[in-house]
Amino acid sequence: MSRASKITLAATSLFALGTVGIVHFQQRFEQTAMHEGVVRDMEQQRLKQERKLDFDLQRALEAEYKGADRQGHLAWLAGRRSRYAKQQ
Repeated sequence: MSRASKITLAATSLFALGTVGIVHFQQRFEQTAMHEGVVRDMEQQRLKQERKLDFDLQRALEAEYKGADRQGHLAWLAGRRSRYAKQQ
């Protein structure tokens, strides 16, 4: 084998190995990035569910307080009516 062919063989072999190494590294990097995206999406879904539960709880508490306020107001009116009826 001539010296030029040996250099050509070595250069193409190194280029091929370098290409395989770079592609392998890129695939690992992309796989890690995709996995981090899945983890981030799961965290966002968990936060969304948590916020929805908090919102539902606040809505239920608001309805309960409005109902209690209405009942308290009605009791106050009933007391006023009974006092008014006693005066007449």
